[in-house]
Amino acid sequence: MAGRMGPKPALVVNQVDKMLRRALPGRCAFCLARCMPNVPWCGPCLAVLPWNRHACVQCAEPLPEASPRYCGHCLRRPPAFAVARIGLRYEDEIALLLRRFKFGYDPRAGNLLVSLMNESLAGLEREQLPELLIALPRHRQRAREQGFDPGPWLAERLAARLGLPWYQPCRLHATPSQRGLDRTARRRNLKGAFGVETLLPERVALVDDVMTTGASLDALAVACRGTGARHVEAWAVARTPLGH
Repeated sequence: MAGRMGPKPALVVNQVDKMLRRALPGRCAFCLARCMPNVPWCGPCLAVLPWNRHACVQCAEPLPEASPRYCGHCLRRPPAFAVARIGLRYEDEIALLLRRFKFGYDPRAGNLLVSLMNESLAGLEREQLPELLIALPRHRQRAREQGFDPGPWLAERLAARLGLPWYQPCRLHATPSQRGLDRTARRRNLKGAFGVETLLPERVALVDDVMTTGASLDALAVACRGTGARHVEAWAVARTPLGH
């Protein structure tokens, strides 16, 4: 399957998502209290979410507050992406939301996750944004079996919020499950897994739902660097804490 640019106009995506946000008008998605203006949550719920505030700059692995800016893994073998912008940890309410989204195919949960991604990126200046978002895809057979591909779903909606184009590369082969594999085995498992069939701009951001070790995003970043990208970032909703 060839890679493709996102087919739906941003206007259509935004209209659909506005309909979903109106499902519980004015009520926090977490506690049903009154929302803050123009967002689907209240201030107290937003404050207690598992924010990934102390993390490795390059891979976003959660770190103790007194730790250096880069984790040991990135110092020993840095990934092919330069920066990871992942605002939340895969814990508590965020873990529940992601399971509803990925395994329950819940669009309301997905829309809330996109809003939280957008919130975590709110501090970026326009010149810091990439020129293109790139979705991390499942293999087409696996996506067909499950009827859903979370990476492109998130990338399409986040691109619409940010006013950016997005692109879906192809997954060249269905890799075995990553569960139970260490970092080295995950990288080996994913070598050559992605195909990027278009010339990319210099600045791109890869979009996924959860980063565990970053092996999938690393493999996709390698493919992107081979077709023109010079500065590659990794974006995800949440990062799995060390030891999970």
